[in-house]
Amino acid sequence: MRLLFSILLLAKCAAAQDFENIKVGRVAAGYTFTEGPAWSPMGFLVFSDIPENKLLRFDPGQPATTYRENSNGANGNRFDAQGRLYTCESHSRRITRTDKKGKLEVIAERWQGKRLNAPSDIAIRKEGDVYFTDPAFGNQQDARELDFFGVFHVSRKGELEVIAKPKGRPHGIALAPDGRTLYVGNADERNVRAYDLDKNGAASNERTLISGIQGVPGGICIDEKGDLYVAASRMEVFTSEGKPLANIPLEETPSNCTFGDPDLESLYITARTSVYRVRLNVKGTSY
Repeated sequence: MRLLFSILLLAKCAAAQDFENIKVGRVAAGYTFTEGPAWSPMGFLVFSDIPENKLLRFDPGQPATTYRENSNGANGNRFDAQGRLYTCESHSRRITRTDKKGKLEVIAERWQGKRLNAPSDIAIRKEGDVYFTDPAFGNQQDARELDFFGVFHVSRKGELEVIAKPKGRPHGIALAPDGRTLYVGNADERNVRAYDLDKNGAASNERTLISGIQGVPGGICIDEKGDLYVAASRMEVFTSEGKPLANIPLEETPSNCTFGDPDLESLYITARTSVYRVRLNVKGTSY
């Protein structure tokens, strides 16, 4: 029994990520403010350059190219399992979905007749439920029609509902590997909240999972073990229970992150003028 325990312990240690010896590489540079990295099932990365009003495409081993001009202030992005791209358009204040043929469809634009503030980040459950944050930063606040900052859910039937109206501005958003927990970062309160999701996608049991984050928490991504990677003053890594696990220093302040590459073992990080790539020995989720 003792020998078996020792073998299991060694196997667990061997599988643990050594964050002290990881290598950070810059894969794209020369942008104004990068955001919204999303890995496509077709094998490439899409990310936003918000001030330049563009979506960019990065194929591993190749220079980044323009994916879409006039992106309507694209911020957060996410692909679903069918390869359709969902985008938070901060200028047009809506959520759009673009199929693989380039056809664009508006998924969410108004709540009770009033325009959304400026959608920031998005997560998509395997079952098709869409979740997004709707804060307002800078001069976006001057054009607000809603009197709250919201976390929204678009059901599989296309119905829009409000999950939460926090006092601070919700920002990054992500789903647990099993799709049963939703995580939302708050830029003003410097925390991450968690919500339980039922089989229909409805949220309940709001609680603060992580508090006292250094810097403004931006995008969030999750690995297959359920650990959270939070873009703040640096990349912070937390367990699914909210306990600090590690950090990943960068040359620039990160804004968002996602897992990519064919094995989903690369962490892609958008950070101001650049996009960085970190190889890990754990797979991530793409939602």
